[in-house]
Amino acid sequence: MNLESRYRAACDRADAARGRLHLTAEEAKARITPARLKQDAKDKAGAAVRDSIANVAAKAQQRPVAIGAAAAAFGLFLARRPLAALFGRLYVRFKNRPELSETDNG
Repeated sequence: MNLESRYRAACDRADAARGRLHLTAEEAKARITPARLKQDAKDKAGAAVRDSIANVAAKAQQRPVAIGAAAAAFGLFLARRPLAALFGRLYVRFKNRPELSETDNG
């Protein structure tokens, strides 16, 4: 192989590598568009939610009583302020019973 043929072969390899680099750059550019990133994030979030729901369903079938107790505890946690207000009013009502006098004027 003479120098000129080696030079042309090197130029051909460089052109091929440049073409691959250009294609790779175009693919990367298309991949990082905001719409594509947003769609990828939505897809991953949806898949994570579906996986977690399936996992919870499997655990609920294995231990229904424990899941029921956890759900009840979470419900009580969410309703703690209304329950506290209710029990506070009941406590005051039971503690401060009005004295019934025998006469109407006290």
